[in-house]
Amino acid sequence: MQIARLGPAGSEIPVVVVDGEKYDLRPLTSDIDAAFLASEFPSHIEQALRDGTLPALPDAGEWRIGAPIARPGKIVCIGLNYRDHAEETHADIPAEPIVFMKDPSTVVGPNDDVLIPRRSVKTDYEVELAVVIGHTARYLKDDSAAQAVIAGYAISNDVSEREFQIERGGQWDKGKSCETFNPLGPYLVPAAEIDPTALGLRLTVNGEERQNGTTANMIFPVLQVIRYLSDFMVLHPGDIVNTGTPAGVALGRPDKPYLRRGDMIELSIDGLGVQRQRMANA
Repeated sequence: MQIARLGPAGSEIPVVVVDGEKYDLRPLTSDIDAAFLASEFPSHIEQALRDGTLPALPDAGEWRIGAPIARPGKIVCIGLNYRDHAEETHADIPAEPIVFMKDPSTVVGPNDDVLIPRRSVKTDYEVELAVVIGHTARYLKDDSAAQAVIAGYAISNDVSEREFQIERGGQWDKGKSCETFNPLGPYLVPAAEIDPTALGLRLTVNGEERQNGTTANMIFPVLQVIRYLSDFMVLHPGDIVNTGTPAGVALGRPDKPYLRRGDMIELSIDGLGVQRQRMANA
């Protein structure tokens, strides 16, 4: 089962995809939002499919794909969470998760254009596993409790402007929160259908492989990250946690191949689909 939002930007409708067939979720909800995720997700969808109460959408294959979550509350990101990425950037392996925030308005559809900020010369790509929160989380005591608050998983491109991030005051948020800097989707896949411990992550630019890693190389696995965050902040339904990126980002490569106008990026994660974005000027 794959949960999606299809249609023009700002007018997407909620959809469930089963074996390639698309069904309208509007009999259950007006959107994929915090309230919907905090209800009996995804069992109410499964029941509606069994009951045959969701209309088929035979023409939906031609529609734009939006981000699978409407209006995320916050985006929490984990830096340097892959051993090979820490090594390529000559950073020490962190003793605890490195946490920073990203403006939730950066979220766009998985195939929407990404805008290179004005005066940017170091816009970078980062394929990441995104965790979507489905239930309120505070002071989680163990991995089972962490698992219980996760609604599902999606692909995230944590686009970053490295000069803004590192050289303009040393505050990461500035390099992470530029317009369109978080393509998300194409789908939200329910947590029960994904094992986050050994997923392959891949990213190409203009057909050239740049990243090819696995979540097995995470320093802090997904459930540990969610538990850790719950000690420092309350996670709410609809929040997104970007869990880090493997080696191969432009920042860590000798030739520093930062993104330019017209570049085409393709990202994929096992079981979560494919994103494709064209770089454009802001």
